[in-house]
Amino acid sequence: MTDTTPTLDLGPQAAVVARLAEGVTDEQLADPTPCPKYAVRHVLAHLAGLAVAFRDAGRQDLGVTTDTSPDSALPDLGPGWREELPKVLAELAEAWRDPAAWTGMTRAGGVDLPGEVAGLVATDELVIHGWDLARATGRRYDPDPAALRVCHDFLAASVDDPGRGAIFGPVVAVGPEASLLARAVGLSGRDPEWAPQR
Repeated sequence: MTDTTPTLDLGPQAAVVARLAEGVTDEQLADPTPCPKYAVRHVLAHLAGLAVAFRDAGRQDLGVTTDTSPDSALPDLGPGWREELPKVLAELAEAWRDPAAWTGMTRAGGVDLPGEVAGLVATDELVIHGWDLARATGRRYDPDPAALRVCHDFLAASVDDPGRGAIFGPVVAVGPEASLLARAVGLSGRDPEWAPQR
């Protein structure tokens, strides 16, 4: 670990996402989200898939789950997703409570990367997709403050990265009075004012 990237307990943010998912009704699964190609069911399936991938990346248990690109297919939910999603989110958090997860090299989405970077990506995924899910379903969203700060700083550091366009959309500018969450959402390429068309 570097002096500027401490280990982070992903448990509180994983729990926020699990609570949001628990409140999704079957009728909302087909609703649109801030991710243009994803309905609510696809965001939930993506969260389940990334939880497994980053759980195994944190454990440095490399294989099919860490080698598969998230863009290889549109994710969709299995019949047991309501039981499976909170389980794998908790396992993700537990894997990253081990300081060793934040050291050395690992792999996620078929990309080799330092453990600390993988931990930051996992944090970003949980915070931003939590916002996607909350916005799509009309729920209040209060991300874990520590995870939100890490997510914002991670996204801010990527603004000038020439490879950023392969992962994030163009930055959406927000006003100076915007909340930290709105700034993070804008940095991720989403419009913080997005709302579903009813």
